[in-house]
Amino acid sequence: MLIGTERLTGRKDGAIGWMTFNNPLRRNAVSVDMWQAIPEVLAAFEADPDIRVIVFTGAGDKAFVSGADISQFAEQRADREANEIYSTHSANANRAMVRLTKPSIAMIRGYCIGGGMAVALTCDMRICSEDARFGIPAARLGLGYGFDGIKTLADLVGPSYAKEILFTARQFDAHEALRIGLVNKVTPAGDLEAAVRDYAAMIGQNAPLTVRAAKMAVREAMKDPERRQLDEVGKAVDACFQSDDYAEGRKAFMEKRSPVFQGK
Repeated sequence: MLIGTERLTGRKDGAIGWMTFNNPLRRNAVSVDMWQAIPEVLAAFEADPDIRVIVFTGAGDKAFVSGADISQFAEQRADREANEIYSTHSANANRAMVRLTKPSIAMIRGYCIGGGMAVALTCDMRICSEDARFGIPAARLGLGYGFDGIKTLADLVGPSYAKEILFTARQFDAHEALRIGLVNKVTPAGDLEAAVRDYAAMIGQNAPLTVRAAKMAVREAMKDPERRQLDEVGKAVDACFQSDDYAEGRKAFMEKRSPVFQGK
């Protein structure tokens, strides 16, 4: 299964859906066509019951995503009208990433800068290699950084580190990123894919409805109280208790074996 476009590919590999930013000559900088392809790829992964975990990664060993493709800005973001069109494409992509119901992992090697950070922050987990570099250079480009992106960053690392990242526009290395909570795990470069596959396997072996309900509850917890859809969380929890997987989990426990969950 291979979907997407030349520069934004989707590939099914067992229980993992791999979405790859495939623009290595520009360190995987995101072009307009890549933003446009993201919703299509993720919708296909969401619709496939065999896919339990979605991994975002970048082609090559130089970058996860080095940011938006600035070479397109003169044409695609030259004025307010053009920028609104560009922003619509990137907003649609961001919405598709944020609204995933399946767990997602960002596998990060090399540069994760600007738009790359925005992409990585939409994932549930971030695992990086020791050569990873993180930063948001908006203050050096004169770009405004939207509220939603700043809130996501501040919720993850806290307001003080969010300000440091945004005010200084400097790059953080992998171990700094781990220390401030930007990433979940750091590995040697040669071990990165194996580590991501291990985490994906652990998640994929668990009950999909339980993972989905947990993801939904954490997402709602990060919203302002008046915006929380707690009824939907309750329905997701109830669905777990009414599922065949719950019966399988209890049976497997009594029989002292590993459960085989079907996501229903």
